[in-house]
Amino acid sequence: MNYIYGALLLHSAGKPVNEENVKKLITATGENADEAKVKALVAALEGVNIEEVISKAAMPVAAPIAASASPASSEKKEEKNEEEQEKKAESAAEGLSALFG
Repeated sequence: MNYIYGALLLHSAGKPVNEENVKKLITATGENADEAKVKALVAALEGVNIEEVISKAAMPVAAPIAASASPASSEKKEEKNEEEQEKKAESAAEGLSALFG
């Protein structure tokens, strides 16, 4: 992962992602650069538009919170969630007991 992060860091700094720059970056972290990994990374990124790949990457989106929920309904939901969590915990415990006898 350090090699990939290094390539992204070089790209964001506007530096070319080549073997020499990746080696410098990896050794600057205190790690010895593995020649095979560096060559494989540079070869894999050759011809890849990193900016385009980043823009197409899946980004997690937070779901909007419903502000109109009444306090009574939220209390009922909390009770149901607690009951569901207890049931899940019980079923997990049953599964573990089956493993250990």
